[in-house]
Amino acid sequence: MIKIIPVILSGGSGTRLWPISCKEYPKQYLPLLGDKTMLQETILRLNELDNITDPIIICNADHRFLVAEQCQQIYIKKPIILLEPVARNTAPAIAAAALQSLKDSDDSILLVLSADHVIQDVDSFHRAISIASQQAKSGKLATFGILPTNANTGYGYIKTSKDCSNGAFKVEEFVEKPDLKTAEFYIEQGNYQWNSGMFMFKALTLIDELITHSPDVVKSVKNAVNNATKDLDFIHLEKQAFESSPSDSIDYALMEKSNNVVVVPLDAKWNDIGDWSTLYDIGEKDSQGNVIKGDVITKDTTNTFINAGHHIVATIGVDNLIIVDTPDATLIATQDKAQQVKGIVESLKASSRYESRVHRKVYRPWGWFDSIESGEYFQVKKLHVKAGAKLSLQIHHKRAEHWVVVSGTATVTNGEQTFALKKGESTYIPLGAIHALENKTNEPLEIIEVQSGTYLGEDDIIRFEDVYGRVDG
Repeated sequence: MIKIIPVILSGGSGTRLWPISCKEYPKQYLPLLGDKTMLQETILRLNELDNITDPIIICNADHRFLVAEQCQQIYIKKPIILLEPVARNTAPAIAAAALQSLKDSDDSILLVLSADHVIQDVDSFHRAISIASQQAKSGKLATFGILPTNANTGYGYIKTSKDCSNGAFKVEEFVEKPDLKTAEFYIEQGNYQWNSGMFMFKALTLIDELITHSPDVVKSVKNAVNNATKDLDFIHLEKQAFESSPSDSIDYALMEKSNNVVVVPLDAKWNDIGDWSTLYDIGEKDSQGNVIKGDVITKDTTNTFINAGHHIVATIGVDNLIIVDTPDATLIATQDKAQQVKGIVESLKASSRYESRVHRKVYRPWGWFDSIESGEYFQVKKLHVKAGAKLSLQIHHKRAEHWVVVSGTATVTNGEQTFALKKGESTYIPLGAIHALENKTNEPLEIIEVQSGTYLGEDDIIRFEDVYGRVDG
């Protein structure tokens, strides 16, 4: 049987879901609807399909450890993780995945998915995949069209033929996001579907068609794949070649130009989680029409989305609001203005505010740290080091550190000495001292770190040894 390789596009910053989603920890790596992250849900909903392989995941290099850890958590042992050195839209990303897959097989079928979609009716999704798979085997470029439930102006549309063949329609035209009047016209016509951005085709078919319609994309990406470097479990696409590719969507580069495209209708409670109002729309509502997550008390509150992930949130006499509270920021907006959150993020960027880039709690391959308190010349952090993990052997030129173990056992390198610290014990690391921290046990290690110095930024680190490949120089 022909293998089906999931190709998961996991780029993007999800700015309209700020303050939970930010540049260094965007929405696809967050558990927005349940216990699993959106990336994990995307992979797990393919479990019952026949002949499915571990995925190819395309992501920003800054997110590589997040992707690797989230795959491990759901027992995906051999994902191919392609790292984009720069963002170049979907056509170069998908082309890179196709060319990478062709190194192992000439006849594999790619199932291209976005990491931030919600699909609640998995059985219907699988049936649509089966139809699209047959189309792909016959040499077609198949896309999935969502049967529209309203005249939505937030999606592009696909105009289809009237006649169906083996569960698919021929694509007549891709159209951009319409205004409301145009969207209502599309719905009345009955042969327009929402463009889901999901596809299925043979890798070889895709590359052949791209060579015809967008040869510059193939030329650049082929060089990037052929000259890629491998680091741990990651494949770094060569930067100069990848950067030279046109930054085009797969629709623009190929789908709108090819006469070999079919669309498979999908009615599976699909949603593209673009903003907080979408999460409200699909969320489970109480008797007052509220969607509530976290520690919340409401009185005379209706039709409101409340996410309280940090501490108690109480509301009185409000209606039609979005309220999102985090340790870093609190967002309050009316439902109809939810998409304007992106403007807030742009203002934060313009002011060089950290809240647009990173949370107070920052994840690293060894665990995470939480910045508890800070002042002009000091900062207090809580470090959580996973079992068996190790921080790099490093030095700081502008700060000293004091470590206090609050749980677990730490193996510490401080200058020329290496020793163990247990709960309640501490060590002082002077400015300029080479040091490292390791958890050799099977239990998590937690440490309070007090930094003091003239500069406390994360870039005041020079790494000499690192098990995660982050050595400087």
